[in-house]
Amino acid sequence: MPTAASDTVMPDLHIGDAASEAVDWITSNLSGLLDGISAVLDFLVSLVTDVLLAPPELVMIAVFTLIALLVRSWGLAVFTLVGLLVIESMEMWEPAMETLGLVLVAAVIAIVIAIPIGILAARNDRVSAFVRPVLDFMQTMPAFVYLVPVVLFFGIGVVAGVCATIIFALPPGVRLTELGIRQVDSETVEAGEAFGGTSGQILYGIQLPLGLPTIMAGVNQVIMLSLSMAVVAGMVGAGGLGNQVVTSISRLDVGLGFEAGLSVVIVAIFLDRVTGAIGQPTGKTLVARVRNRSRAAAATATPV
Repeated sequence: MPTAASDTVMPDLHIGDAASEAVDWITSNLSGLLDGISAVLDFLVSLVTDVLLAPPELVMIAVFTLIALLVRSWGLAVFTLVGLLVIESMEMWEPAMETLGLVLVAAVIAIVIAIPIGILAARNDRVSAFVRPVLDFMQTMPAFVYLVPVVLFFGIGVVAGVCATIIFALPPGVRLTELGIRQVDSETVEAGEAFGGTSGQILYGIQLPLGLPTIMAGVNQVIMLSLSMAVVAGMVGAGGLGNQVVTSISRLDVGLGFEAGLSVVIVAIFLDRVTGAIGQPTGKTLVARVRNRSRAAAATATPV
């Protein structure tokens, strides 16, 4: 015999329809703003790419090798020299520089946005409580989903790739900036306040210098995610190595795909090692002042 079934039906919230209507409203009412953003981003990417491609390839390879030597070590310099020569020999130099230009623009914009938000979240619990679920949403959303709205807003091309890359790479910059500031020893901060340090002086003289390694780890992650998303953005016409990967998939060209993938790996290792080396605290003036005064006070204290 048939069993009684519940007539209760879950309501359809039409979330997808609401998102579609929101995109349509933005496209219709903010077209001027979108055109301005598109023009600025297109100009920046074109400028950086032109600068990277203007000198002869061997000159740029020498520059990158020198950067690796000055920032890191001889080992990275040798790897950079050999790796970039391999990219040039595979005729992937121009796509690699296009990808590097996109990554640099997207990463710089993401860092400029992420670090102030991370600082604000570290100094205000309400901001942190608001930002955290937004970052969770941004990090768990599949990367390909970001391509849909940006294509509707900016069309096929490099601007859509830059915008998707910025959104995708932003969260770790915010999280690790907040973490770097929050993990600074509270006693050091209190000592700075006791010696008359203002909120700004404590931030720039104590919290940022001591939290710099963690903040730079966030910068490193932003750059790495920017590179990974820049390759995916090749699906929407962003160009560079991503376009080579998409072309290899469409043609089932294993050789082209391997060469493009190897070029991505070489660029990724170079960026990872260089940014990873830039994390040593430098501006510790207030930290040093606080510690020196504390030691002086302890040395001159009258023993009981």
